Amino acid sequence: MISKELIREFFALLAMPVMLLAVGVGSVLLAVPMTASGYAVFEDPQSLSNPIWFIGMLLVFTAFLLILIKYKFKRIIDWVIRLSLFIAYIYVFSGLLGLITNLDYALIFGIIGAALATLLLWKFPEWYVVDILGVLLAAGIASMFGISLEPVPVILLLILLALYDAISVYKTKHMLTLANGVIEGRMPIMVVVPKKEGYSFIRDGVGGSIDPDNSSDPQSKHERAAYLMGLGDLIMPSILVTSAAVFVPGGGIGMLSNPAIGALLGSLAGLCVLLFAVKTGKPQAGLPPLNGGAILGFLIGWFVMTL
Repeated sequence: MISKELIREFFALLAMPVMLLAVGVGSVLLAVPMTASGYAVFEDPQSLSNPIWFIGMLLVFTAFLLILIKYKFKRIIDWVIRLSLFIAYIYVFSGLLGLITNLDYALIFGIIGAALATLLLWKFPEWYVVDILGVLLAAGIASMFGISLEPVPVILLLILLALYDAISVYKTKHMLTLANGVIEGRMPIMVVVPKKEGYSFIRDGVGGSIDPDNSSDPQSKHERAAYLMGLGDLIMPSILVTSAAVFVPGGGIGMLSNPAIGALLGSLAGLCVLLFAVKTGKPQAGLPPLNGGAILGFLIGWFVMTL
């Protein structure tokens, strides 16, 4: 007979591909109101310099957070994260509301919604609140960049990000330091999937720690009470899904073209590979399998469309 623990483990693992699927489809649905609202990040979606700017901004922001974590400026980190979330949620909620109302009202109510969401994450960052708002945020950000970049620049961006993620986890390990700072501060820039009944992110955290000096067994002190997945792991492959839907229409289902469906299914396959690796208990770079799967799926979908 299957134990309750195995059933909970199965549904905990299933929750992550479900969230990735929700972000991918949601980002495509948001593409129309995001475009109508003028929320494209880059003026020239074909430019190969756009991914370089993206990587540069990411490196600067990461370095800034690492400095704050090193010198224990927790209050400053909290306010930087809150302000960033508030601004991002303005775009997300105004984009969502743009589906049902005119752009002026969408922006006004979007600001109100962003303020409420940021306040809720600050005062009550329970795991289900973090997950619901995290999926919305990831879909909105993926949509913004997906309508701003054609597939070729996106593929270049995903390759560069996968390389950076691998180096920062396996070589320099500074991503593990950043992850620990995010976890300890209960920062709502990740999704949290409980492994045990009665779990509370506010009360329990995640248990254990990611120790760069003990990479052979990062969970040797305590077994984690929940699975974590950074929002970046949801956002990056979904950018290609949206870009393919917007710039390479053809075949498929509804707004999802064949290349978009391929990218979505490929990212889900990459996530399955990642989850298998995570079960070993060692820190894993998420973007190499996720981005690699999305790129391979996109190419297969594009090939099918051209037949």
